[in-house]
Amino acid sequence: MLESLGLTMEVFCCVIFEIDNFSGMPKVNIKYGWQESKLNDFDVEAAIHPFIKRLVATPASVLSEKKVIQAENLPRYSFLAIPIQGALGSRGYLGMFDHINSLSWLPGEFDVVQTATNILGAALQRVQYEETIRVNEFRNRAIIDAFPDLLIRIDSSGKILDYSSSPNHPLFVHRDIITGKNLYETWPEEIVIKVIGDENRKKIVASHWWEGFQLPFSSSIYESRLHPINQGEALIIIRDITDIIRLNEMKTDFINRASHELRTPLTSAILMTDLIQQGGTPEEQKEYWQILKNELNRQKNLIDRLLMAGRLESGMVKLESVELDLIPVLEESMQAVKPIANKKKINLALNTPQRPVKILGDDSALQQIFINLITNSVKFSPEGGKVDLIVGKSKDYIDVSIVDQGMGISPEAVPHLFEKFYRARNVTVAEIPGSGIGLYIVKSIIEELHGKIDVRSEINKGTVFTVHLLKSPT
Repeated sequence: MLESLGLTMEVFCCVIFEIDNFSGMPKVNIKYGWQESKLNDFDVEAAIHPFIKRLVATPASVLSEKKVIQAENLPRYSFLAIPIQGALGSRGYLGMFDHINSLSWLPGEFDVVQTATNILGAALQRVQYEETIRVNEFRNRAIIDAFPDLLIRIDSSGKILDYSSSPNHPLFVHRDIITGKNLYETWPEEIVIKVIGDENRKKIVASHWWEGFQLPFSSSIYESRLHPINQGEALIIIRDITDIIRLNEMKTDFINRASHELRTPLTSAILMTDLIQQGGTPEEQKEYWQILKNELNRQKNLIDRLLMAGRLESGMVKLESVELDLIPVLEESMQAVKPIANKKKINLALNTPQRPVKILGDDSALQQIFINLITNSVKFSPEGGKVDLIVGKSKDYIDVSIVDQGMGISPEAVPHLFEKFYRARNVTVAEIPGSGIGLYIVKSIIEELHGKIDVRSEINKGTVFTVHLLKSPT
């Protein structure tokens, strides 16, 4: 268009430009331009620069410089600038340049240029509107595609007008494949009716929410929310709530188990206080007080472990791994468990190929790990047995195996050992006390130290817990 206008009006350069006056220092921005090929090196911005102040001072007026301008490093030229109404979003102009004083046209010629300017302004405004719409559509589509939920836009008959979801959504189908189909043909009718709601069967008039449904071809659990756009259209949001449902189940299970574990020692403690109040022989009173003390300690230990588990899960526990000798840690842990082992006449033995054994770890956290594991081995071992701690090496780790000759763990129970409150069936049957949370804490601490733990066991032959701790690099 600029080339046609320039050739028609016999000028050597035609440009559309704007004056940016928002930065404090007015600046020329060339948006579109044409000039004769033999003048490709004509500096349009420099040629307009002498007129910036006049353009800024009278932005709605035509600027016509009829005399020939001789500027430094520029050929001789005349200049005409006509405001472009309703375009460019700032002060826009059509600029024309000629070598001679030919820009003082007749009124009819100027009217042609003014008409061309108005047409250019309307065309630019349309381009600008179309670009704004395109950018907004692209932005809106990007926002919708970023949602984790499935968005379905339907009409009152159930026809799918738009279908958008992340490729990771269990119900993902490309919108080009499913748009235009009917939701009643895609999903079971009884589910569609509940998703839409009875009140919206003929025309969409009310919001509707439905939680906890499954589709025949998906194992996930969903909730749907229908929001009317108008009487003929609605937006349905389908959210995968499988993880939320499982989390709620885990939370309920945790509360039930924790309540049970806390209630048991509390019930015994209340019973003992009743017996103490009723009186009895000195020997009976002594026994009651001892049981009361044991049950209260048991409850305190459980609460301490629950608090530790909570701190580990929330990230409040920050362990600092430093270089240390593992052997004193193991010896102190064994010493802490020795009174329990002595009662059952169980021998604790440490087998290490060398001293020192340097690892990266946290002293108190490591003691908590090994005291727990050694205590478990003693607890589940027969009277007069033995528990061995064997120190070895692998590629990147120092390996500590706690080996007992106890009752063992069934194969189906092994994968669940490190879950909160889990207790193997044979342990429960044998009525061996415990909360089922110690191994969960052990594994959490080991992982915090970037280590690993594994277990091997055989019923009635014993169990081996092996802790893998990072070697010191020195």
